[in-house]
Amino acid sequence: MRAEAAKMVAEQPNYAAALCVLGMADAALGNKEDAIREGRHTVELLPVTKDAIIGPVLVKYLALIYAWTGEKDLALEQLTIVAKLPGSLSYGELRLHPYWDPLRDDPRFEKIVASIAPK
Repeated sequence: MRAEAAKMVAEQPNYAAALCVLGMADAALGNKEDAIREGRHTVELLPVTKDAIIGPVLVKYLALIYAWTGEKDLALEQLTIVAKLPGSLSYGELRLHPYWDPLRDDPRFEKIVASIAPK
């Protein structure tokens, strides 16, 4: 997966989705600096102010990259932002998906989860 994403980014360096996949792959592989750089660049390419649908999803994945690379404070900062935006983050996803396990022991994460709980 990483090789395919890297090839696509080499061919289309401004393709945010491919760069996001590359960042996620690098985070999973422990390539912290590359993952964070790629994740940040993804959000710069397609910010929430430019795309209200995809932009928040990319912010969510940047939060995930931060979480997977041990940058809990940065992950929670991004999650706080995206939790305030409609449709990009679900209560069930945060509550149950193992992707978010690196943040589960942090009370700030629980506060974010509670903030988007169904009323």
